[in-house]
Order: sequence, then structure tokens, then C-alpha cells
Amino acid sequence: MNDDNPTYQDLKRTKKVIDPLPGQSGSSDPNPAVEMIRNKINALYEDEPDAKEEIAEAEAAGTHRSKHQKFMHELSESGKSLAEIQDAWHKYYVGLPDKEKHEVWQEFYAEHAKADAAVRQARVHPPQQSAPVHTAAEPAHKHTGKAKKTQDLRSVTEIKGQLIRKVHSRSKPKNPHLQSLLFGLSMGAAVVAIMLFSFFNERIIAPFITPSRIVSSTPIITDPNSTAVGKDPKVIIPKINVEIPVVYDEPSIQEAAVQKALERGVLHYATTPNPGEKGNAVIFGHSSNNILNSGKYKFAFVLLSRLENGDTFMLEKGGKRYVYKVFEKKIVAPSDLAVLNNHGDKSTATLITCDPPGTSINRLVVVGEQISPSPTSNVASSVKQETATREPTVLPSNSPSLWSRIFGG
Repeated sequence: MNDDNPTYQDLKRTKKVIDPLPGQSGSSDPNPAVEMIRNKINALYEDEPDAKEEIAEAEAAGTHRSKHQKFMHELSESGKSLAEIQDAWHKYYVGLPDKEKHEVWQEFYAEHAKADAAVRQARVHPPQQSAPVHTAAEPAHKHTGKAKKTQDLRSVTEIKGQLIRKVHSRSKPKNPHLQSLLFGLSMGAAVVAIMLFSFFNERIIAPFITPSRIVSSTPIITDPNSTAVGKDPKVIIPKINVEIPVVYDEPSIQEAAVQKALERGVLHYATTPNPGEKGNAVIFGHSSNNILNSGKYKFAFVLLSRLENGDTFMLEKGGKRYVYKVFEKKIVAPSDLAVLNNHGDKSTATLITCDPPGTSINRLVVVGEQISPSPTSNVASSVKQETATREPTVLPSNSPSLWSRIFGG
């Protein structure tokens, strides 16, 4: 309704003077002003109240609903959309006689006035709940039922808004196929994310982040002539801050046995001489691998490529320290078994790892010649003949990655 229309109370006071209810016979009053007001009142009742307002009014009336309010309540509970409710209400209202149209507007204004007054009163003087009083004849355990419903402090406008939202939500269609599609896409994205993590962790992330756990920012300073040698065998590479155990007790050169031994440190290859013996002692170590794989030494030789000719590294075994000076660094194919051979009459040690880090594509080979103690005191190799005659088919590699275990790559 327009705000400039007279209120119901104004119209009511006017109609007492002018005319009975709309639809009754016209007055013979010749006063033009009276006739104009009468026509304005009749025009006012030609337009029905808005369906939204009527829904709110029917709900606010509770169980004491008039015939018109019952009709609107049943419409609001029918599951129809708001547009359908508005259409049905229009047809209903148009079919009413003028007297009943007047009743609709009376109910509209009366319900608004009553509800708004109740809300104002409740907000100024909110009701206080008091504990129930139990008499001796009425024990307390009898009052275990639901408490009385608290007074509804909502205004008609608030009730109307909630009802309209309820009607809209009922009429909004739900698409189960869309929900299934979204669920499937989210699960697929999770699987792809796991696969990408397993791949990029081994190829990119692990080789360059995880080594920081075993490489400190302070270089290892070791005097080969003065520092005491421990009883445990190990390799020391001062330039890249590596000090890692060396496994000498693995007699097999089979890949599975080699990978198991590499979980305990770096591995002395069983077919090559030991430090302090004539020939070429070969040490294998991982460059990097999946962080989920076993062992603490997956990144032992990840920085081995930083060594250059003239750098030194040490092997400790049997209470002695053997110092080697790098004279060769190269990258070879995994099938290049010549790197296991002796270098003439030199006493050497060869450090081998996979390259690029995190892969098993090639092998990085760093060879050092023994400079301390003097190799002239070295003894003959203790490698047994049957062990020395075993020929591997490929140089050891990084342990199988999660990616290669799934796809065989």
C-alpha cells in the first residue's frame, strides 16, 4: 500500500460520518467533499493486501485465524512458490464481496497494531522467568516435561521475512548430479595432488631442501695429523660438511642388499679393496630420495658435485685415517663399470652417487689419490678371489622412488 493513503483508523473515523461498509447503497448526501472521500475509500479496497504481508499476518494470528487467514496459512504450507501463492491470493481476494474485502483490511491493520504494540512492550519490559514453585502435594519431579514456550518477541516484519525465506528455500530446486560431480572432482584433485607430491618431492623438493638437515653452515675443520680417530668407520668431506658412517660388512653386490645397506650410511663396494690397501676403494652413497623411504642417509652425497680437483676427503677405518686428494670428477652412464677398476699403480678412493640428484639417470664419479699416510705402506687387497670375479651389470642407484614403484619407471 502507498504511504500517502489514509490509515485504517483515519478511514474508520471518516466512514462513521460518511457511509457504512463498501457495497451498501450510496448516500444521498449532496456534499462533494463527502462524495470524494467515499470514492477514495472504495478505490482503496479494490487492491488486495500483499501476499507476503498476509502470510505474516496468518502466522502471527496463531490458532485464532479468520477465514481469510486460514486460507493464506494453507497456501503458505502447500509448498507452492511465492509467485503461485500471490496469484492464488489475488484470485481469492477478487472473488470476495466488498464487505469481506473490508474485513481483510480490518484484520490487516488490527494485527499490525497488536503485534507492534506487543513487541514494543516486550522490549521495554522483557518477561522474567522464575523458577517453578512446588508444593508438598506436587513434587518437583512432576515438572520434567518441556518448559512453556517463551513469548515470541518477533515483529510482524521479522516473521514475514522468515516465512518468505522459507517459501523460497522450498521452491529452490536441488541438483544431486551437480553435488556428485563436485565430490568426484574434489577426490580426483586430491589424488592428483598426492601423485604430484610424490614426483616433485623426489625430483625437485627433496634434493635441494632436505640436505640442509645434514649439512651445517660451519665447515668441518680436520687436521689429519693431530685429530684423534674414532673406532667407527666413516667418510669425512670437509668442503660439504659431510661426516657419515661407512658400511663395510655387506658382502653382496645385489641391488636389494646394496639398498638395504645404504640405509645405514654410505657403502663400501664389496668387490673393491679397502682403504689402506693397494687398488681403488669404491664408496657408494645416495644423492637424494623420497623422504618417505627408510634410512637417515638418503642425502649423503647430494652435494658431492661441489668437489673440485685439489679438494680432499678422508676415510677412517680400523683406527686409521686415510686422506685423499681429488684429481678427477666426471659423469658416466650407470652401465660404465670401468669406474670400479684400479688407476694403474695408484692407491685411490672413488666416491659415486646418482646424478642429477633425486634421479638414477647417470652417475657422478669423484676420484681421489691417497696422500696420507704414504701409500707405499699399503698392503695387497684383501678382497677374496671369488668376490673379485663377480661382475655387476649396472652401478648401484638411488633406492626406488614412490613414482617408480607405482609406474615401474
